[in-house]
Amino acid sequence: MDNVAGELASGVSSAAVLREFALALMRGARHGDLSRAASGTLSTLDRHGPQRITELAAQEAVSQPAMTGLIQRLEASGHVVRTDDPLDARASLIAITDDGMRLLAERRAAHEEHIASAIARLSDNDRARLAAAIPAITAVTENYARR
Repeated sequence: MDNVAGELASGVSSAAVLREFALALMRGARHGDLSRAASGTLSTLDRHGPQRITELAAQEAVSQPAMTGLIQRLEASGHVVRTDDPLDARASLIAITDDGMRLLAERRAAHEEHIASAIARLSDNDRARLAAAIPAITAVTENYARR
């Protein structure tokens, strides 16, 4: 087994390569008026439905005060709305609005366009190897999301 294959099989170098890959894709994409934190929060609400601020803060790995400020900005811009929590009258749930969904869809499309452009610049051989790795990348993504 050659050195690269050995490193990838061991997971030592592959984690660093995949981290840099993900960061490069995120840095290079157009962000518009939506921060990464805002985009991540809207994405969480889209995928998991209405959430309490404490849950959002934990999922996005930010403090509760930081999430409160972000939610206030998203609410003021019409991207999220507060609703009553049916399980606790003292609490609110945060839900994404249709406008927030539109903005998130635009952000996702811009990222996909950026990624497709980067892939198009690869050789045919590299595109084929990347396509062959999609099932493994998907498995890593799904396992990471479940933790």
